[in-house]
Amino acid sequence: MNTSKDMEIQPEHFGCGTGLADTHLHLHFPQYDADRAEIIRRAIEGGVRHFLNIGTDLEDSKKAIAIAEEYPEVYAAVGYHPHETKHARDAELAGLEKLLSHPKVVAIGEVGLDYFHEHSPREVQQKLLRTFLSWYDQHRKPIIIHCRDAYAELLTVLQEHGKAPYRGVLHCYSSDAKTMKKFLDLGFHIAFGGALTYKKNDPLREACAVCPKDRLLLETDAPYLAPQSKRGQRNEPLFMIETAEYTAKLHKMDLAEIAHLTTENAKGLFGLC
Repeated sequence: MNTSKDMEIQPEHFGCGTGLADTHLHLHFPQYDADRAEIIRRAIEGGVRHFLNIGTDLEDSKKAIAIAEEYPEVYAAVGYHPHETKHARDAELAGLEKLLSHPKVVAIGEVGLDYFHEHSPREVQQKLLRTFLSWYDQHRKPIIIHCRDAYAELLTVLQEHGKAPYRGVLHCYSSDAKTMKKFLDLGFHIAFGGALTYKKNDPLREACAVCPKDRLLLETDAPYLAPQSKRGQRNEPLFMIETAEYTAKLHKMDLAEIAHLTTENAKGLFGLC
């Protein structure tokens, strides 16, 4: 697929200033310490209008909020990445839960299960996920789920919790259409990132093509998972235009339409302004 040269798409290409919403990235990570303001400026000028900055433990979530406080276009989510759950003690969890009252914190996350690396024991990951699902019930904020090589186990935990339909998203979705339907049936949105553009990822493209338009979200997971034309580089929110172009083609829409659609979905789920 032809992509826009150097990702230089002007805001008017999206129509009425809608632009794109990057629903999952980590702007506070040290990879951006040298040029964070420039990265954000370049994205905004290129048509990315909203950013959801994701925390991965207590201290990291505080950093995510600090960036959201500095930039009006940036919002935050607070959580424990499954890799970090082995470090989550009662005091850390209590501190994290307090952050949910911050006015720019719009979601719980990222949380979930990762059985690919297993940096934390599976039973610890599942226990913490159930804790975060109880927070979801109590605080009524959407939940951002990380899942890798654990979709069957995740489905079991969610079904046992028994609170469908859920308000939340499976971020950086990486399975097939058949699996996706099970989570759609539970109410979840599905977010697609740069992996959608990878040459050997036809099952993911097939899932994206049949994802209901009202459940479709886009993300970067920056600084990770840059799209195909930038693969191996540090990812940044402006690069999501390539993913948006792929998504538009799969849904037989133009770029402005997919930008409007996915941004409205993000606003509806997370309450972005």
